[in-house]
Amino acid sequence: MRVLIEKDYTEMSKKAALMVAGQVLLQPATVLGLATGSTTLGLYQELIGMYRRGEVDFANVTTFNLDEYYSLGPDHPQSYHYFMYENLFNHINVKAERIHLPSGTAADIKAACAAYERKITEAGGIDLQVLGVGVNGHIGFNEPNPSLPVYTDLVDLTEETIQVNSRFFRSVEEVPRQAVTMGIGTILKARRIILLANGRHKAEAIRKTVSGMVTSACPSSFLQTHPDVTIILDQEAAALLG
Repeated sequence: MRVLIEKDYTEMSKKAALMVAGQVLLQPATVLGLATGSTTLGLYQELIGMYRRGEVDFANVTTFNLDEYYSLGPDHPQSYHYFMYENLFNHINVKAERIHLPSGTAADIKAACAAYERKITEAGGIDLQVLGVGVNGHIGFNEPNPSLPVYTDLVDLTEETIQVNSRFFRSVEEVPRQAVTMGIGTILKARRIILLANGRHKAEAIRKTVSGMVTSACPSSFLQTHPDVTIILDQEAAALLG
């Protein structure tokens, strides 16, 4: 596990964008695993700028997103489908048929999860997975729990995550109580992983991720078992590292 500490959010985002773009330049048909949330906004803005300047080409890239709220359709402004198109896909030349996002509205959600997992396998697996981390150590929507999903599945959200995410909704009552997420096993099968975190409120989760025990009480700690993980932080998120 490699930890890079940057001056601030802007520098953190630039470093992450260089790593993602470098992956695409070296392997134009790369398979990217993508995350949503405010942490990744800077990364996506940097990638859009690089694309517009002709520095990177996404024409042959395939993408798989980590997660989606259960019950939100793709046109809902708080769905992750909507987020990805608004903040990345509409602004680069990735092909529509190469974009994959979990469904939060499938009639048979378990079958849809299994089908999503098969699509990842058929694409050859994820070459580079981008992650954020929750204040409770969740990655994707793999919440602290005695048992964690191995593969893509429907999961319950903790009250802590519901409260944190309520800032994106008009009220806490509107926040979905479940989500579809890649499982811990799916994430760990990625060949390379980048985890991003910024802000003092993420410092404790980062401490546990980097140097705590590997435990389902902090799902991000399982990244310690992966052979190629880079964690990119601003100084505040790195505050509790020795």
